[in-house]
Amino acid sequence: MISRRRMLQGTAALALTPTIARAQAKTEITMSRQPGILYMPLHVIEKYKLLEKHAEKLGIAGATVKWVAFSGGGPQQDALVSGNVDIINTGTGNLLLLWDRTRGGVKGVAATSALPLKFVSRDPRIKSLKDLGEGDKIAVPTVKVSTQAILLQMAAGEMFGADQWNKFDPLTVQMGHPDAFIAMKNASHEVKNHFGAPPFDFYELKQVPGAREIIDSAKIIGGPLSQGQFITTTKFADANPKIIQALRAAAEEAKAFIEKDVKAGVEAYKEINNDKTETDVLVELLSGPGMMEWNIYPQGTMKFAAHLHKVGSIKTLPKAWKDYYLPIAHDLPGN
Repeated sequence: MISRRRMLQGTAALALTPTIARAQAKTEITMSRQPGILYMPLHVIEKYKLLEKHAEKLGIAGATVKWVAFSGGGPQQDALVSGNVDIINTGTGNLLLLWDRTRGGVKGVAATSALPLKFVSRDPRIKSLKDLGEGDKIAVPTVKVSTQAILLQMAAGEMFGADQWNKFDPLTVQMGHPDAFIAMKNASHEVKNHFGAPPFDFYELKQVPGAREIIDSAKIIGGPLSQGQFITTTKFADANPKIIQALRAAAEEAKAFIEKDVKAGVEAYKEINNDKTETDVLVELLSGPGMMEWNIYPQGTMKFAAHLHKVGSIKTLPKAWKDYYLPIAHDLPGN
């Protein structure tokens, strides 16, 4: 978890770097990615060098991208505000927290996926979220601020009353999805619940004895929710407008690529993630309800913003999603 002190230190770091950001446009871009088929558009962009392709079309010759792997959204926030990466891709909660705490110094560029996230349990006692109690451990990517952690807060507020929104917070433990999957497969491990992301929730339902889906993100929020979006600092965007334009074009091409040839998209995911799962198994995963949501416009984000403002996690309530997205996305539908 990122403490408020560390976040403020990161914000201060942003304030110290404007002269660097304005000095000249960058041709070597550092971008982050996380594991999971949820981030398939990034894997397509990486494998086929789509950002470099569109940057060249816009007159930026020799642009290169350095990809850095992270296991969750929290470390990516640190990397962005400290200037160690230029562009990250993570969930709606992280975007809103960064936007608020940097006073608009961090914004979204384009969404990349809104696949449902599933809460999986192997504890036979757990039939619904209401059965969770003291001693139960729930693996989430980042406690309190990850998409999964915030969804649990929203669910708790709905089930137990608005003042009980943080009822599940003490039960959450921070684990990257691959580590949580390993824990779920270990019958003696204390973690018996994982609010995951595809493909790890899918693998758990297939491979972990007694594992079953308790609820998913769509049921909690009432529809699709953007799980991944490109995020950058406004300083970087101002200094590199063609890179931002190229990034949107790359996101659009990756979406079209996956929709035209899902097997090729899966192969890109497998190669980047070193996932040895049979391609047909992953294609089956993507045939499920809501599993081909690769739209580049934000979905469900204002509901997240309303919750975060209500519980005091963000000070400023945005008037619309365009407040925390760059103008490059403003012609899109969104919510």
